[in-house]
Amino acid sequence: MEIVELKNQGARRQQHLLRASLLKTLSLNARLSRLDSTPPIRSRAVEEGNIQIPLWSIPLVLAVLYVCLFSGLGALGLLGPDEPRYAAIARAMAETHDWITPRLWGTPWFEKPVLYYWAAGISMRIFGVSEFSARLPSTLGALLAVFAVAWTALRSYGIGAAWYALLMLPTSVAMIGFSRAATPDMLFAGMLTAAMAVAAEMLQKSRPGSILRIAFGFFLGAAVLAKGPAAVILAGGATLLWAGLSREWRAPFRFLHPLVIAAFCATALPWYVLCALRNPGFLRDFIWHHNFERYLTPVFEHPQPFWFFGIILLLALIPWIWVFCTLLTRITFKKEEMNSGGALIGCWVAFTVFFFSLSQSKLPSYILPAIPLLFVLLGREVARSVERGGKGTIWQMGAAGLIFLVSGALYLKPALDIESTLQITDARGVIAALSVSIVGGLTILALSFLKRTKAALIGVVLLVTVLVESANFWILPQTDRLFSPRELAQLVISNDSVSADIVEYKVPRTWKYGLNYYFGRELREWTPGSPQPDWIVTTPKSALEIQEGGIQVQEINPISAPTIMLLHVLRPEGKQLLR
Repeated sequence: MEIVELKNQGARRQQHLLRASLLKTLSLNARLSRLDSTPPIRSRAVEEGNIQIPLWSIPLVLAVLYVCLFSGLGALGLLGPDEPRYAAIARAMAETHDWITPRLWGTPWFEKPVLYYWAAGISMRIFGVSEFSARLPSTLGALLAVFAVAWTALRSYGIGAAWYALLMLPTSVAMIGFSRAATPDMLFAGMLTAAMAVAAEMLQKSRPGSILRIAFGFFLGAAVLAKGPAAVILAGGATLLWAGLSREWRAPFRFLHPLVIAAFCATALPWYVLCALRNPGFLRDFIWHHNFERYLTPVFEHPQPFWFFGIILLLALIPWIWVFCTLLTRITFKKEEMNSGGALIGCWVAFTVFFFSLSQSKLPSYILPAIPLLFVLLGREVARSVERGGKGTIWQMGAAGLIFLVSGALYLKPALDIESTLQITDARGVIAALSVSIVGGLTILALSFLKRTKAALIGVVLLVTVLVESANFWILPQTDRLFSPRELAQLVISNDSVSADIVEYKVPRTWKYGLNYYFGRELREWTPGSPQPDWIVTTPKSALEIQEGGIQVQEINPISAPTIMLLHVLRPEGKQLLR
């Protein structure tokens, strides 16, 4: 046995000498080895108390994910100027098979990179052209963010934090709203969340493996494909901010490993290169006009005050805003706390909000990447509170229940008049949803007074889930015509075919792109004195101008009144009227 042991020691010594000689000859590997000697972030998962997760929590999480992220994707038609514009470009890619140059009605459109168009175009090829197909990429991006957050919470703080994060994140206002938007924003947030989750894992290991390095490069590259170079700025800025606070100055060099750079370049660069070769003005238009000029100047006319995103962040966290407020009171800058995953996430959120607060163009979706990872800390906050008796969580859930109760009570009476105000045929769905809000709020308050902490939190989750499903089935389909041109286009096409001469007259920008999308072509802007069309889409005020100009029209209502009106032009030869 002693002889065998001596042989083994000799073999290990030879291996050590060989490895040392290799490291001496490869200076790059030597530098990377020194950087990987100790993990810059120490995981707290072992220190955190674990809770018992019942088996029924698995179907609960699945139901919450389905209702809050997937259900009702087609309940509303495409809204505003952005959704129909992005969906039209994706549809054009699917139809023409040109997957390189984004085109809006035949004209190259370089406002955003290509990832959303690819995802939505493939979805349309598989499931057909629909609102579901156009919004599915955002839902998948949200699901990726949820899984990345749960993984990070599990690895950093244990199963309790992961379980609460899984319940809380999908039921937040930000995730419910943006997972249903046919835009690149949720894909961008999902890819960046996954990238930072991998980054946190890399920093918790003494030597990150190849899989982690490739995964980080891939997700960061995919984020650049989703929305542009802002992904690199956000990831780099947040990491450098954390490195400065933690004094781990060598840690960011982990993300410059050749495998990371190779995976990033292989993911992000091919499309940019091909698009630039096919379109000589692409880089100038996209990089300068739609990124730097958007950030540095108010050219896109979205000015907001510096504190705008602070308010947006609070609204995005509803109904978990009170947990966040409690978390803010626990922020410290002690040196021993800076080498934690929580500090890295805090730097990520703070840098993202601050960076976009300096922008001269502000939209609520800009800080969406800051939201998901924040729920790692919110989940940990709730898990710690529950383990210590749940006093903090009790009042937080009680406050959330009170908001549901008060909101439902305040809007119940106006809901009784909603049929005449908005010309909704049946307001029972709105009234039922408000009644559910009142009863649910009372139930959560009662559970809080009884100090049933977990039951109160699950009550909030279930109430949000029920309200979302109620909106999907009862409310949104009835209000569709007030916000989307879908029903208007279907009515015209079903009665007068797609070849009918339909025009716009002083239509708001929020409706213009939607009309083009649903009619499948760019509608012309009509001017008084030009040949009379078959149909005119306009506003009530502009409809009076048309009638005062002597044109005989028939008002087709209710369609989208009081916002938009559809006019059927009457001709002397007596075209059959729509009834």
